[in-house]
Amino acid sequence: MRDHQAIHPDALRDRIVQLQSEHSELDRMIDKLSDSSEITDLELRRLKKRKLKVKDNITLLQLQLEPDKHA
Repeated sequence: MRDHQAIHPDALRDRIVQLQSEHSELDRMIDKLSDSSEITDLELRRLKKRKLKVKDNITLLQLQLEPDKHA
């Protein structure tokens, strides 16, 4: 039995959609700025790291939603 409170599946799905949107936006920004002089290498690395964290969060939420599908 889990000690923490279960999160409603609809709330998980909504959050996944939000994170997927953020991930797509970061991907577009990275593509646009990677060949630009408007951004430093450090800033670009930070955007890429943020994108990876968002993807990790999506995966974790998907595992909470359907744990057996991702095993």
